[in-house]
Amino acid sequence: MKTIRERLDEILPKITNPSFRENKGLGNEIGYHIFDYEPEYEMLVREHVDFLKEQANNLSQRIIEFDLYEVILDILDSKGYLEKNFQMEQKKGSQFVLNATRKSLRLTLNNDLVIQYIADRVEENAIIFITGIGKAFPIIRSHVILNNLYKAVGQNPVVLFFPGRYNGQDLQLFGEIKDDNYYRAFQLVDY
Repeated sequence: MKTIRERLDEILPKITNPSFRENKGLGNEIGYHIFDYEPEYEMLVREHVDFLKEQANNLSQRIIEFDLYEVILDILDSKGYLEKNFQMEQKKGSQFVLNATRKSLRLTLNNDLVIQYIADRVEENAIIFITGIGKAFPIIRSHVILNNLYKAVGQNPVVLFFPGRYNGQDLQLFGEIKDDNYYRAFQLVDY
């Protein structure tokens, strides 16, 4: 079994390989890849994502990262809801704010604000990194993003950095919380 560092070191050669961008060998499936890891390595993975963006830039490749937690905060702030959420949580509790936040983001609807946020910022020929899955839980679930992301990214390859386990069918956030099945993504780096 490979160490986390060995697995992280395999990412750059994989994503800079021309076949990765062309989605070759995927049977014309959407180019979704998942890099799953033990949650205890979150900080190491975050640092490595920054390193990957820098290295790809040096190789004239473009990586655009979407940290889902930061995306949520940006959307709520731009709509004037962020401060209201803080006040509402003090008065009505966390569960109320969680439900209100999901509704205000229009998650899973045709006008899903998170998907629209990403779509507005995607560039042609860029590799899309989705991070912040653990930080955005339980507001956003990873399978919801994956199921709706195609509307935003087109043919751009996507790498979801997932703090948990992905076995080719099931996503298990933090190795404990079972998400709905998702079978259209490929594991970016094997164990």
